[in-house]
Amino acid sequence: MRPVERGPWPVDSKGKRRTFSEYTRARGALIACLGEYCSFCESRINANLAVEHMLPKKHHPRLIRDWHNFLLACVNCNSTKGDKKIRLANYYWPDRDNTARAFVHTANGIVTPAPRLGVKERQRAMRTLRLTGLDKIPPNNPKASDRRWLHRREAWARAQEAKADLAACDTPHMRRQVIRQATALGYWSIWMRVFTSDKALRKEFIAAFTGTATACFDANTRPLPRPGGAL
Repeated sequence: MRPVERGPWPVDSKGKRRTFSEYTRARGALIACLGEYCSFCESRINANLAVEHMLPKKHHPRLIRDWHNFLLACVNCNSTKGDKKIRLANYYWPDRDNTARAFVHTANGIVTPAPRLGVKERQRAMRTLRLTGLDKIPPNNPKASDRRWLHRREAWARAQEAKADLAACDTPHMRRQVIRQATALGYWSIWMRVFTSDKALRKEFIAAFTGTATACFDANTRPLPRPGGAL
């Protein structure tokens, strides 16, 4: 899960905090800050990207138009999370924690807690996966509407193909092609994982995906503890 920076509350031309008459009107500002990516599954969504309320509207009506309660989510992540009662401290959040330290993507489309996590950290990571449905793996049901696991697997294959192409012809042009392909597809974490040994390209991924929290990484692109975060 990509760690992101939502940025400060947007202001108008007079420098005053913008008031969103409806929370959906924050979508454009959120996309400008975070890119057109689901904040949880990391897929690139060019339409119907929802304004997600970290603390659900149903239980926190005062936060319905609160910028600091917003993320972006695809239909599957948004509907799976739904209006469950949430205590923020029970989960990892891409705008608060360095979620790049919490989860690991694998070639078969599975997302798991990072192996270096302690017992309590692992439990928190598992709760986060269950909350968003990122733990779902329906390989025996090809008609399942939730196909996020399959899309992750396909993204992994695309990244591996790009890696092979780059190995065969490592030029600045080819590297730009890889970046364009990655940002068009989404799944930042998968590209970072597949290109683990290519520090230069990992730096490009961190810079090219709008809204990535750059302070969550050292000069060698290794994830760092996030100041103020739980991880």
